[in-house]
Amino acid sequence: MATVLRPNIEHWHERVDLAAAFRWTARLDLHEGVSNHFSVAVDDRHFLINPKNRHFSRIKASELVLCDAYDARTADRPDAPERTAWALHGAIHRNVPGAACVLHVHSPYATALACLEDSTLPPLDQNATRFFERVAVDEAYGGMGLGDEAERCSLAFGGRPHLLMGNHGLMITGPTVPLAFDELYYFERAARTYLTALATGRPLRILSDEVARTTRGEWFEQPDQAENHLAELKAILDEEGSDYAS
Repeated sequence: MATVLRPNIEHWHERVDLAAAFRWTARLDLHEGVSNHFSVAVDDRHFLINPKNRHFSRIKASELVLCDAYDARTADRPDAPERTAWALHGAIHRNVPGAACVLHVHSPYATALACLEDSTLPPLDQNATRFFERVAVDEAYGGMGLGDEAERCSLAFGGRPHLLMGNHGLMITGPTVPLAFDELYYFERAARTYLTALATGRPLRILSDEVARTTRGEWFEQPDQAENHLAELKAILDEEGSDYAS
């Protein structure tokens, strides 16, 4: 594994984890151009987020932008992120408990699910049980996420950790970068399985609520899975000579 040099920059661990998440999200083609955003809180009011117009596949730990969730002037700085990024992520960091890490994508299968009249992800397979009763669905899309729309979206979580943004995309939150990335990865897999099964036109074998809840609990009896998942992805990037951790 390559040696990672640590510049004299605050919150380096969080920066490296988030940069790796950006790189791997691009590799999986879950992003959309330069228009999606990831953030991670570093204290009660500040968060790191990707700089404006930077492709996920090129983001480095050192260039993540520190923003103030409570100060709109953040969005006016020369190094500010895209305006909807500050608005949406700032509102979520202010209003959603436990949302230390916020990942927003327009990933293909989650976004397709968000466009269905019924955007619920049923417990069709083992991956989907992980999200049973843990994803809110927002059916009141009102624009790109500035001002009142950003605030409305942040309140649409309704106590759940994730939000399927109707006619828009997916918002995943978590207490750490590895946990949030792991959730993003598995939600897209579950959505892909569900939509692929729907496309057959054949009847679906949906699991019972009881089995779904039991299996959901079993997912979280593996506390190190998310950490190990991201650690392995960082190891691959290091072996390839990636500059994500610079």
